[in-house]
Amino acid sequence: MNNKSMKKKRAISNAISYFVLILISIIWLAPFVCLFLQSLRSYTEGGGGMVEYLLPKQFSLDSYVWLFGEESKFTRWYLNTLIIAVCVAILQTIVVLCVSYALSRMRFKGRTFLMRFWLILGMFPGFLTMICLYFLLQQMHLTQAGAIPGLILISVASSGMGYYVTKGYFDTIPKALDEAARIDGASRARVFLTMILPMSKPIIIYGALVAFMAPWCDYVFASYVAFGYSDSYNVAVALQRWVWTNDYQGYFTRFCAGGFLVALPVTILFMCLQKYYVEGVTGGAVKG
Repeated sequence: MNNKSMKKKRAISNAISYFVLILISIIWLAPFVCLFLQSLRSYTEGGGGMVEYLLPKQFSLDSYVWLFGEESKFTRWYLNTLIIAVCVAILQTIVVLCVSYALSRMRFKGRTFLMRFWLILGMFPGFLTMICLYFLLQQMHLTQAGAIPGLILISVASSGMGYYVTKGYFDTIPKALDEAARIDGASRARVFLTMILPMSKPIIIYGALVAFMAPWCDYVFASYVAFGYSDSYNVAVALQRWVWTNDYQGYFTRFCAGGFLVALPVTILFMCLQKYYVEGVTGGAVKG
């Protein structure tokens, strides 16, 4: 009787949990579904502006064709965003891996102070330094026309402070492996490249995904650095400029199409690499 009662309670609990999760998923996905449906509406239907109904009366790819046509700079903006995100993902992942390995395996004077100091600096929001960074980039000619390399430089320069999750993952790998390899004559670089990295695939993918998503969705600093020079805009800044135009109604379906194309790569990456992402988060969530 007790077993049946426990099974019944567990079944009810699971049913409630699934219901809540499904409800949250519907609420979360509803705006994206609306965005996609509006992007498929014909430009001649409502003049490309907002309408009072959700399901298009006439499906069309007019907005997507216009985005990649000669009248729009969307292709350039999309390529700018992709270049920044890919470069930041690669360079930032390399820097974080090297810093995290050094803090996890090496013991040197000031190590504890350095880790605590970086954690304290990480508590301050990045926009506090926007004015200082802008003038610094301006002196290096990395604003407006040079905004793309400037954004990459700023994103990579302070990436070492995000060591804590990766370091926590490295702490879970037995140090006996390093010691055995060192006794056999392997250098620290060889141990890192041939032993540690092959066992750290989840945390590498986690770090690359996080590094990719930050500049891909960046608006505040990107608009600040590339201000007034449309060829250096990323997609987020460009779409916002469309909203600010007097012809917002005419750009609405195009704005929806652009927003869907921005969300698509990140969604695909996350769905394909979700397993490694979760392993990286849980594996790095230990006290080092």
